[in-house]
Amino acid sequence: MGAPANLFADGKAYERLMGRWSRLVGPKFLDWLDPPKGMRWIDVGCGNGAFTEVLISRASPSAVTGIDPSDGQLDYARTRPGTQLAQFHVGDAQSLPFPDNSFDAASMALVITFVPDPVKAASEMARVVRPGGAVATYMWDIPGGGIPLAPIYAALKSLGIEAYSGLGVDVSRRDNMGTVWETAGLQAVETCELRITVDYPDFDDFWESNSVPIGPSGKALAELSPSAREELKTRLREQLPIAADGRIAYEAFANAVKGRTPA
Repeated sequence: MGAPANLFADGKAYERLMGRWSRLVGPKFLDWLDPPKGMRWIDVGCGNGAFTEVLISRASPSAVTGIDPSDGQLDYARTRPGTQLAQFHVGDAQSLPFPDNSFDAASMALVITFVPDPVKAASEMARVVRPGGAVATYMWDIPGGGIPLAPIYAALKSLGIEAYSGLGVDVSRRDNMGTVWETAGLQAVETCELRITVDYPDFDDFWESNSVPIGPSGKALAELSPSAREELKTRLREQLPIAADGRIAYEAFANAVKGRTPA
């Protein structure tokens, strides 16, 4: 769940913003992959280790290597009790520091929209995976409103602010992800949609969780004037599905793609 180091440098803040939802969607992704146990994995853009921990507990790998550009995220990943099997390294998804055929499988969780050249990243994952090995990714469907932060982005947009401008969000569409994998030379390419329920006990928890100063939305919120922040809160209270008891719940959904390296 990594991304540019300057966008996601605080592993603890990322955990509150997105890590918990990563831990919900990650098992669905791995259930769909249904990988055999005992494989050597590379987790590209591993971020603060939220998916790495799920991968270790769910897929029973023999070894896991996590790569991310952010030292801060990796420092947090190393503190997770469920990541002791993993080795973490600073690195770039578009230039993986490993020889060909170093791993049995490669995953990239919630990262692809932040990679300048997704095809290059997919090709790099394919390069370091042995012939016939699995290469897969998943990403919130941002254009379709699938990201857990969708209410924040909608409210910002109503104020004339496009928090995701300049990022490659269209690659998170299901058909585009399939095209990236095919262009990278992967075979037996398949896609699917993964859905979870995002749940907050009240508006205060929603706001405090989603206004942490990291990521595109955090950057946009940090630049708002105090009056604009209050206006944003008002818009959110109007737009969110707030139940009588104050609970907020809605669906988030990600698109996933998998393929195999040529045998």
